[in-house]
Amino acid sequence: MYLTGAGVLSYLLDAVITVAIVMWAATLHEVAHGYTAYLCGDSTAKDEGRLSLNPLRHLDPFGSVVLPLVMVLLGGPVFGYAKPVPYNPWRLRHRRRDEVLVALSGPASNLVQAAVGALVFRAVVALWPMALFQAPLLVQVLADYVWVNLVLCFFNLIPLPPLDGSHVIGFFLKGRALDAYYQVQRYAMPVLIVVLYLLPDFLHVNPLGAYFDVTAGSLYDVMLWGGGL
Repeated sequence: MYLTGAGVLSYLLDAVITVAIVMWAATLHEVAHGYTAYLCGDSTAKDEGRLSLNPLRHLDPFGSVVLPLVMVLLGGPVFGYAKPVPYNPWRLRHRRRDEVLVALSGPASNLVQAAVGALVFRAVVALWPMALFQAPLLVQVLADYVWVNLVLCFFNLIPLPPLDGSHVIGFFLKGRALDAYYQVQRYAMPVLIVVLYLLPDFLHVNPLGAYFDVTAGSLYDVMLWGGGL
């Protein structure tokens, strides 16, 4: 693919915007975890200043910047992550139940962000019919904001450690199985990225892409254009 000077600038601008969206979406995702934990009795995140909406407090150099940039360059679904908000499950009032609530609050925050972004998108298009032509950057940013948040939501709902969806499985584990689950969580993210994102290049199948088409893609069409599932 050959890009002109203008094409390169447009490509770089799109990459920067995407990374900024990922950083903000991931920040609210982590704050949602911390605030839910606080409501459930654990003030660890609050005590460490991690309920701040300042993205720099939550920035993970690889997960918030490098990973999204690489995914933009590869042309696949773009997602990322911020530094996990610390919390102490033993301080939760109802530990097993509250761990699930804390975990699901992150994807829920991304779903809410996507819904808000879609409402703004549809309002802009309805009130300014020529926005697609006169303000394409604004329209694209809003659409990207919806898409990135939907991808983050459904990616984190995958029931594999250390993703939020795995906590639903953890809810049903006990004893040594639960201890092993906590140990796996610490090291699973790099392995998960390789398995879900790089492995398809070798096997020539893309289960993650198909999953996003059915989930994030379908909901994206409904939110922005009112399309049917």
